[in-house]
Amino acid sequence: MPDTTIQPRKKRDRIGVILYLAYFVMLLGAVLIIVRVVWLQVLFRPQPEIAEKLTPSVTARSIEPQRGRILDCEGRLLAISCPEYQIYMDCTVRKDTNTPEQEKEWLNKARELSRGLAREFPGTTADQFYRLILTNRNNESRPGRKYVRIGHPVDRPTFRRILALPLFREGRYYSGVQYEQENVREYPYGTLARRTIGFVRNNKSPVRNTHIGLEGKFDYELHGEEGLEYLRETDQGTVRNSDSTIVRAVDGNDLRTTLNIDYQEIADMALREQIEPEEAIEGACLVLMETETGAIRAMVNLLREGEEHDGDFAEIQNLAIGRKNEPGSVFKTVTLTSLLNDGFISSLEETLPATDGRVPGTSIRDSHIPDFAREHDTDRISVIDGFKISSNYVFARLAVDNYANNSRGDLTGRFLSNLYTYKLGEAFDFDLDGMLTPTIPSPETRYWTDTDLGSIAYGYSTSMTPIHILTFYNAIANKGRMMKPYLVEDIESGGRTIRRRGPSTLNAAICSRAVADTVTRALKAVTEEGTARRLRGAKCSVAGKTGTSFGTYDDGRYADEYGRRKYQGTFVGFFPADAPKYSIICTVYSKPTSKSFQGGGIPARTVRTVIDRLYNIDLDLSESGDRK
Repeated sequence: MPDTTIQPRKKRDRIGVILYLAYFVMLLGAVLIIVRVVWLQVLFRPQPEIAEKLTPSVTARSIEPQRGRILDCEGRLLAISCPEYQIYMDCTVRKDTNTPEQEKEWLNKARELSRGLAREFPGTTADQFYRLILTNRNNESRPGRKYVRIGHPVDRPTFRRILALPLFREGRYYSGVQYEQENVREYPYGTLARRTIGFVRNNKSPVRNTHIGLEGKFDYELHGEEGLEYLRETDQGTVRNSDSTIVRAVDGNDLRTTLNIDYQEIADMALREQIEPEEAIEGACLVLMETETGAIRAMVNLLREGEEHDGDFAEIQNLAIGRKNEPGSVFKTVTLTSLLNDGFISSLEETLPATDGRVPGTSIRDSHIPDFAREHDTDRISVIDGFKISSNYVFARLAVDNYANNSRGDLTGRFLSNLYTYKLGEAFDFDLDGMLTPTIPSPETRYWTDTDLGSIAYGYSTSMTPIHILTFYNAIANKGRMMKPYLVEDIESGGRTIRRRGPSTLNAAICSRAVADTVTRALKAVTEEGTARRLRGAKCSVAGKTGTSFGTYDDGRYADEYGRRKYQGTFVGFFPADAPKYSIICTVYSKPTSKSFQGGGIPARTVRTVIDRLYNIDLDLSESGDRK
């Protein structure tokens, strides 16, 4: 009987060999694939021409954040970013693939589109729009230019109406419509406080050779953080590359300012009413500040446009912080405060000789003193009378008699040190760039003369900005507490305060309450009986001082060969006088002129107008009981 067990074993051996061979082939294939992949990833470099044609280009594009808003103290919008849309059209879309019937239909819709565009852009007719589309569809205008600009940038409601027009409403692949969006800065109140608010076209960069206004100073808060996305080209156009990471933009923060736009409008109109009829006026500024806090409620800066300053008044330069000059007689209040603080005078009724008006030891002479002596039949003049008539002699004599250096020590240095204590010698931190540093001479300089001490005492030989003078007067109104002027109340995001700024002090006490009350009495006398009598009938009692000085020419003279002067007239004070809520300064600057512009003229009249109009809308003023 034959053995049959050998056949199945041979068959199993054959199958095993086949499996081993198959396994080996697959293993070898896997190794080859791995080697190939590694080679492709690490070593392979395709031909540049082929790679360029097969690889879609990827470009990075920044995502613009929404610029923060600027608000007034009551939340009204002073600056906001609004989207604008520029429409473009690829007029050649589907031209090569359309059948004659489809092309005719496309052109009919283009004609309907043109009629709609003419309604949205009244300066261009429907026929003009249609010829523009047809010309570019036939490549008869600027060969190689794919997109044609349609009209001018429009707001969002207009943009949505345009996209709903015939042809455009069928989408970009049929109509060729494209658009670019840009966030444009809008200022709802026009030019009001424009130099204070600043200016920016879009969120990419403020218009600034230097920082301008709050827009420039707080650009880091308003701008936000840009995002980033990657785009790639496809047959259907440029699309977002979904394989790349998107960094989302962070919108800017909002600024809540101290400005009250109603008060700003009152101040702007009052100042324009006074200066626009005067061709000799070059510019003017007015600042209204809250006494207790230092919050600026209105800041007006008007300067004539043009190189010769012969155009209209506009907010083109911040005169309140960016122009300094000799302050004139408004500085006598500083001298009076210093004398009272140091105990050199104890009463406003103290008297000085009123003879020839000469200040001993100097060349200073006040020709008005002999007239005063004759008019009042006296040979003495009191401090308060000298303050009311704004006598240079009285304050130069007081300064020289008490602060000229002698055996008692460096008294002149003591007087000058007081000025720095009053923050009249430094450019303190402010919410706008461009504040100038005052100039105060010193005996250590080689230009110091025997008249400098006396002339400083009545507002010459030194230079200040209006904001420095106002800050000092506000401290007197605040019983000696000097507040720092400020414009930004807080930083907000989504209506929530994220960083509060608010009031801060420059000096806790520049003088005692008693000294402040004495100085206030002198300032009230000026508005009731002195050089600022135009304010006597205001609806609130006012304490303040007038001052007049002259700008110098290139040769240092105060007048040209024709005797024309460049006047600076100022009124500064606070109201209501006995319970001050606001401090105010108004300064006007003239071109060279033979006409006089005193502080008791345009500045005093402007301030009175502002006070009377504020009284009608500010309940704290009308209910203060300080009525006249």
